Amino acid sequence: MQKNSGLGWPPLSPAERSVAIEVLLHGPLSRTELARRLNLSAGSLTRLTKPLIGSGLLVEVPDAGPMALVRQGRPSQPLDVVAGSHAFLGFKVTGDTVYGVRTTLRSEVTARLDRPLTGRGPEEVAGTLAAMTAELGAAAGAPLAGIGIGVGGLVRERAVVGDSPYLGWRDVPLAELVGERTGLPVVVENDVAALVEAETWFGAGRGLERFAVLTIGAGIGYGLVLGGKRVPHAGEDRGFGHHWIIQPHGPLTPDGARGSAVSLLTIPSIRYQIRAATGRDATYGEILAGAAEGEPMAARVIDEAARALGTLIAQIANFAMPQKILLAGEGVGLMDVAGATVEEGIRAGRHPLAAPVGLETKISDFHDWARGAAVLAIQVLVLGDCRRVNSP
Repeated sequence: MQKNSGLGWPPLSPAERSVAIEVLLHGPLSRTELARRLNLSAGSLTRLTKPLIGSGLLVEVPDAGPMALVRQGRPSQPLDVVAGSHAFLGFKVTGDTVYGVRTTLRSEVTARLDRPLTGRGPEEVAGTLAAMTAELGAAAGAPLAGIGIGVGGLVRERAVVGDSPYLGWRDVPLAELVGERTGLPVVVENDVAALVEAETWFGAGRGLERFAVLTIGAGIGYGLVLGGKRVPHAGEDRGFGHHWIIQPHGPLTPDGARGSAVSLLTIPSIRYQIRAATGRDATYGEILAGAAEGEPMAARVIDEAARALGTLIAQIANFAMPQKILLAGEGVGLMDVAGATVEEGIRAGRHPLAAPVGLETKISDFHDWARGAAVLAIQVLVLGDCRRVNSP
């Protein structure tokens, strides 16, 4: 059974959710424009918006600007949300650091914070998250509404970390542990899924019917949006890219099958290849700089990675047919050094008459991933879907 989120907003019906989402993503909107977008009669819209206004989720604002419409001689008051009325927290947990952000209801980041982990035990991580919650909340200027947490690995019911190789966890009830310490509703999700949701609602995929996200960094992540909604599937947290073979005779690395997307593209695999060939341990930034300067081994590894990335993007475009592919993650510096080679790989993997791939590259850090987790909290709490939220 659904429960009130604690924000003063009652659980929403599907029709009310549609109204709330439309205003949240595109407001302020006049009632006439809102009814048109949702194909509702004026009477139906009035019935749906009345409780949303009464609860404070929607408010009437005095001026619709140049789009203001007049109905029977009276100006139509547009509807909007008060973005700063509540604050949401998002956290990205890595193997050694927690990155946090505080956002408004519209996902604008108002504060950033990161803290190193003193240990990877569930109690220690939950304690760090609780301490960061207190610090971010102290200067929020608005009541904290909820917490979203992104973790690399398998997450069940948006509450339990089923398997996280980065933390060495199995079956950890993270939402419960953090909820007990903070007194706030908590939602936990796979970090890539959280990023995809954020980009769908407030970022590169906003308003698109078909949209894909590809992330490269410590691992390879992939998410697909169809009909404007992320497509969940049972295997999405089980290591995309480990067995996606791009070059059957490509490099063999400790992580990922030979010639797989993981062995060719991830930062640990690229560093491993350089170390195995030269005996020298180099950072990813140093390898990219070496490739740009024409250092033979670095140039060879980065060129091979760039061609692999182009092939992977072409395959996604061929099979998923998205309107846009967003390339994100801490490994996207590859595009700065070898973007032309990536483009060659894309063209080689596409029909000559195929439409160009709508590719957008986003240089992101872990605070962007944390923002994605905050968007999850916004979605769940605003939509009233408390069945997937751990409430204290």
